Amino acid sequence: QVQLVESGGGLVQAGGSLRLSCAASGRTFSYYTMGWFRQTPEKEREFVASISWSGGGTRYTDSVKDRFTISRDNAKNTVYLQMNSLKPDDAAVYYCATGRRWPTTRDSDYEYWGQGTQVTISS
Repeated sequence: QVQLVESGGGLVQAGGSLRLSCAASGRTFSYYTMGWFRQTPEKEREFVASISWSGGGTRYTDSVKDRFTISRDNAKNTVYLQMNSLKPDDAAVYYCATGRRWPTTRDSDYEYWGQGTQVTISS
């Protein structure tokens, strides 16, 4: 079992920045792919970004490339999502997830999920 706890969400103005964190506990964190997804009431859950177990590989959905950066610190069992130049369309509940496949953007490939953290953008 792996437990994931997200933090760092909140209210920010359009154009601003937030950094989300996801702390993992349980099985060996460093062997797992980590991903961020987001969901709104109007849309299905969508892939945002992922990072390989070593941190050497990353993937992003097109809409966040050059604005978001995913990183991980295996010594702290934590993955981060730095979000810059935030837009109203980025508002969502952001979920951290982990799985053993790489690379993948499919939520069905992720085995464990956090409870989510709300990101709200004011225009």
